[in-house]
Amino acid sequence: MTRDRVKNIRRRTYLLLEQGGVGDAASRLVDRMLMTLIVINLIAVALESVPAYEARYALAFSAIEYVSLIVFTIEYGLRVWVAAEHGPHRHLSPTRARLKYVLSWAGLIDLIAVLPFWFAFLLPSDLRVLQVFRMVRFFKIARYSPAMRSLLEVLYRERRALFGCLVVTLGTSVVAAALMHLAEAKVQPDKLGTIPDALWWAVVTIGTIGYGDVVPLTPVGKIIATGTIFLGLIMMALPVGIIATAFADQIHRRNFIVTWGMIARVPLFAELDAAEISDIMELLQAQVAEPGQVIVRAGDPAHSMYFIAAGEVEIALKRESIRLGVGQFFGEVAVLRRARRSATVTALARCSLLVLDAQDLHALMERDPRVARRIKDVVEKRVGHEVIGARGDIVEEEIERE
Repeated sequence: MTRDRVKNIRRRTYLLLEQGGVGDAASRLVDRMLMTLIVINLIAVALESVPAYEARYALAFSAIEYVSLIVFTIEYGLRVWVAAEHGPHRHLSPTRARLKYVLSWAGLIDLIAVLPFWFAFLLPSDLRVLQVFRMVRFFKIARYSPAMRSLLEVLYRERRALFGCLVVTLGTSVVAAALMHLAEAKVQPDKLGTIPDALWWAVVTIGTIGYGDVVPLTPVGKIIATGTIFLGLIMMALPVGIIATAFADQIHRRNFIVTWGMIARVPLFAELDAAEISDIMELLQAQVAEPGQVIVRAGDPAHSMYFIAAGEVEIALKRESIRLGVGQFFGEVAVLRRARRSATVTALARCSLLVLDAQDLHALMERDPRVARRIKDVVEKRVGHEVIGARGDIVEEEIERE
């Protein structure tokens, strides 16, 4: 096998394991299979801890573990092999790139998910303690879940603010514990006789848990407890607010990048600058199409264009049917020329669409002559007519000259 052939196989394997291109069915299938196996593992670990289930389904649990161990080991080996294809590591030698993956958090999680169980075959003692390592496989979900990746990115980005909240909370707990010790030490020496003892009460109270195992008995102690409770509400609200705000900002930024990328790929808007594309983004409206729903019908007036944010659609032409998926679009020149649709578009799955209405774009063009001039220049260059191309045009009349 030639070196180029091996490199191509390695590249394809990387795309299968990581993130293939838009519409890469094989990559999506691999991701879903691994996600399903991880979820099955987590369920099996939980049920195996129940003695009745463990005795009854021991064979099934063992089969799940053996299959998972083999699959995750092969996955780990392949990820080490294809590490040289990872974008940030392409400038490194294959050996250094693989070492970076092995020492990364993702690599360590993948390793911990399999290595202890291979050692288990060599150790004679009871290894039930190693079952806890099976729960580590939960963190592998972050590789396949955009939401979990976003949350982890938020926690890392806000680590300084969250650490500050932790320091303030611990400091407040120590002060509250010292005050409660002074107020209640003589009344409850067994529970609040020392500041370390009182620290348990302070942490539980500030954490808004309030087990009730230690409560103040003196009037001064009750006043201190009341103030501690209010401070606890503030202390707990700070990290929640930081994470919630940062997470919402992260999701908005991710959606913005996705939407920006879809608009920038449209030939009609490809020559617009950043400010002009941002103006167009403000005009987009969300629309949801259920499976089997007709989005546009042949012969209808073409008054808007559509971006596919999620799902898949089928375009029924005279001679063939064409499918478009996430990141693709159709009817872009319809925002300028109100022609008739030459094809019917039907949702094959539940679709999230971003719709740009012709009237909204015309209003923007009237408001900003620069946008009008740029768009008209692009349209004038596209002489002739298209039935449908890789980029998704479906209206023949849309690009005729005025």
